[in-house]
Amino acid sequence: MKRLLLIIVPLILSSCSAGYLALDPVDEFEIGKYMGKWYEISRLPNDYQRGLEENTQIYSFDQKGDILVVLEGRVIEDKSKIKQGKLKAWIPDKKQPGKLKLSYTWPFSTDLWILKVDKDYNYALIGEPSGESLWIIARDRKPDSKIILQLKDYARDLGFPVEYMISCISD
Repeated sequence: MKRLLLIIVPLILSSCSAGYLALDPVDEFEIGKYMGKWYEISRLPNDYQRGLEENTQIYSFDQKGDILVVLEGRVIEDKSKIKQGKLKAWIPDKKQPGKLKLSYTWPFSTDLWILKVDKDYNYALIGEPSGESLWIIARDRKPDSKIILQLKDYARDLGFPVEYMISCISD
């Protein structure tokens, strides 16, 4: 019985661990070009942005060169209110600059991978390797719908459930 438990328990525990999609971040990524304001066009639903629309992500460098991220969203139930979150970001491995880490509070962090970005840094597909979070972001609040569809198709091919994506832009 003891031997059986030694075999079964690790199998059960390993089946409960978080899975990851078989995906890679972009090969070439310049964080300096990524700085500035991005509009969230579409995203997979998540708890921390529930009830928000017109979301933005603003990336900047502080005086020490650290990456700061400000997330903002308009409260759907009271359009006069804005919710804001501030994070720190970093690139843990300079050989893989498309893999960022984000943290609201030390020592907790999450992965944010740049999965696709156009050459002019006008559109990007970003997500977590767990497949639970995904965003399409753009520099323009009303981007080309063809490009958005292409990014969704690409994300679907990566294994993301794009059919559940919601629009972040109000009309």
